[in-house]
Formats: sequence, C-alpha cells, structure tokens
Amino acid sequence: MNFKIGDTASITRKITDKDIRAFAEVTGDHNPVHLDEAFARETRFGRRIAHGMLGASLISAVLGNELPGKGSIYLSQSLQFLGAVYIDDTVTARVTVTKVREDKSIVTLETVCENQRGEIVIRGEAVVLVE
Repeated sequence: MNFKIGDTASITRKITDKDIRAFAEVTGDHNPVHLDEAFARETRFGRRIAHGMLGASLISAVLGNELPGKGSIYLSQSLQFLGAVYIDDTVTARVTVTKVREDKSIVTLETVCENQRGEIVIRGEAVVLVE
C-alpha cells in the first residue's frame, strides 16, 4: 500500500434534474421532495432537493476511481447530512486519508461534500479495504 496520512483526492459534479430522476428510478426513492416542485415548494427547503445519498454517492466515486482507487471495497461509511443539495448545485466530494493499517490493508478517510458556495453539505468517515 502506498498511502499516507494527508493524501487527498476529489471529484466535482453539477447535480441536475436528470441525475435526481435517474437516482429515483434506480433506487425506487420517489419522495416528492425530490421530484415534485409543487410539493417541495411547501417544505422547509422551498424547492426540490437532491437525495442525500445521491450526494453521498459522489464519495463512493472518489474512493473507487481516485483514492484508494480501483479494487477498493467499502467496509463502512458514516455520514452526517448538514445541508441540502439543490438542482444545479455543483458538489465537490473530497476524501483525505486519516489512518493506514498496513497489516490489514485498510485505509480510513475523512469524507466531505461541499457545494459551490463552500458550504459543507455532507461529512463523514469511510473505512476501505484496498487491494
């Protein structure tokens, strides 16, 4: 394993209506706060929001594609949803290595999703088995 504490990687994606509708279709989560503008307008958010796990899935993309990368397998992921992600928000998912267990091929990473305004919308910790 060639990982050290402080290693970091990120991806950035603009969240679109198409993304939200595709996520709803794949997961079966058709909560109207995500899909129905009239319903969402009456909520505390005032408009439609993305599924929390859609934003969190960007963390999985960083882990699988960037750091640790190909062949890595989730062992656990904690998440705190600190703010809503809205249609057309640009979300950056960033992971940072906080612990390396060479003997078990396990890496622990801080995980954060931030919107284009610099607001942290998701925070957590991932534990990943690496090949």
